[in-house]
Amino acid sequence: MSARPIRIAPSILSADFARLGEEVAAIDAAGADYIHVDIMDGHFVPNISFGPAVMASVRQRTQKPFDVHLMIAPVDLYISAFAKSGADIITVHAEAGPHLHRTLQAIRAEGKKAGVALNPATPVSVLQHVLDDVDLILIMSVNPGFGGQSFIPETLIKLRQANALIGARPIDLEVDGGISAENARAVADAGANVFVAGSSILGGNDPTTYAPRIQAVRTAASTIQA
Repeated sequence: MSARPIRIAPSILSADFARLGEEVAAIDAAGADYIHVDIMDGHFVPNISFGPAVMASVRQRTQKPFDVHLMIAPVDLYISAFAKSGADIITVHAEAGPHLHRTLQAIRAEGKKAGVALNPATPVSVLQHVLDDVDLILIMSVNPGFGGQSFIPETLIKLRQANALIGARPIDLEVDGGISAENARAVADAGANVFVAGSSILGGNDPTTYAPRIQAVRTAASTIQA
């Protein structure tokens, strides 16, 4: 189990977009550690979510860190806009551009934490030479672009590899896709400490269910096996 603190990051991709601000406030009140913001461009991934103006408007509804996952390409042109719209962590895909090191430098230059996301087929080894510029590694446990997909079991192997690569560095290991209370224990055992969950927390869009669902994932991830 990772020594890094467990953090639950509900994804607002599964929110009711007709009342997005209220949904952000609700998951904050329900105990979320981060607000995971999925930005999709219809090009890098086959879906479109929203842009920096919408994110800035809901930023006002919480003081929790905005964990912004940019599933867009090219990505460098948009880093400044999302930084100014309230991102605390900006995660880009290693596959989204030819100059990952430059992209990470651009995020750091905005005063934000820098993350790198890896699609299921991308090896962990692509991170070897940029680790000193990374605050977070996001292992995708589904192919990005849609919510509600099933967890890819091979992800557990990748998480172990990423955890070994991180070593003692102060880098968070995040996982996104098909995460629930049922698999959070195995994912934590593989080294992850930040858990992105969309439909397993916001499914049904009933705010009264959010707190127990967040707590269920946290409890599963935090339970030490005998």
